Amino acid sequence: MSDNVNRYIQLGDWCFELKMVRALKVEEYGKPYGAIANCNINGDSMYIDGLVTKDGEEFTKDDFMTFYRFTEMLGLDNFSYHRYQEGNSVTREVKVKKPKKRKAAQQDPNYIKLVQ
Repeated sequence: MSDNVNRYIQLGDWCFELKMVRALKVEEYGKPYGAIANCNINGDSMYIDGLVTKDGEEFTKDDFMTFYRFTEMLGLDNFSYHRYQEGNSVTREVKVKKPKKRKAAQQDPNYIKLVQ
């Protein structure tokens, strides 16, 4: 997969815009999944809605980072999600850092960097 995902596709007189994504936690598409989330995209933000895990499975830091990387790939500025912590309703907003541009030499597939 490329580093970026195009959120807009122009076909003839129609422009298709990515606005909603269903995310499944699964080793291979089509197999039973352990978690599901709906992601709604508005402008440069994404809201993770309806995150449900199977059998009370925890939403891990690796899971969080996967959503972070997906948001980054879409070129979004932030994402937010709602959860209950210690019985309190909490909404979290996460700012997504823009990836640093690599130098031209580093973009060369034959680029080698020596480290000590």
